[in-house]
Order: sequence, then structure tokens, then C-alpha cells
Amino acid sequence: MIAQLRGSIVESNDGAVILDVGGVGYALTVSGKTQAQLALCDPAVVLLTEMIVREDSMTLYGFLDTTERDAFRLLTTVQGVGAKAALS
Repeated sequence: MIAQLRGSIVESNDGAVILDVGGVGYALTVSGKTQAQLALCDPAVVLLTEMIVREDSMTLYGFLDTTERDAFRLLTTVQGVGAKAALS
């Protein structure tokens, strides 16, 4: 599993960020809170990540702090709460 990524923000729009890590661009889904904080950060950031693997997709979610990541993890264990709902 990918626990964190350190790199430069290449693009940031509508709940998604592309982070360049050593020449590889990682697409991360982020919350509105994280995206707003990233707008205030330097282009080089460290994002904690959570990977959700489904039959039809693998999605990386990015967080600036452990509190938000841990809340996301907890919410996704609740039956009926998916990753998108947990992120919002």
C-alpha cells in the first residue's frame, strides 16, 4: 500500500490533485478542506494516502493530516458509507 507521497502539485481542480513524484504523476482524490489547504501550500507537499481497491478501480485519496485520514478510514468501515461520502 502507498502510505504517503512527497512531490509537486502539477494540477489541482474540483476534488482532484495530480502530484508529480519523481517524474510520475499520481492522481489523488482530495476533500474540499485538503484542496483549500493545498492552495496555500508550496508546490512541494507531503500527502498521506489511502488506497481503495474495487473490482473496477484503484483510487488514491490524499490527506494533509492524520486526523482527516483516520476519520476517513473510520467512516469507510461503516456499512453503506462509501469513500465519496466519507471524504465529504
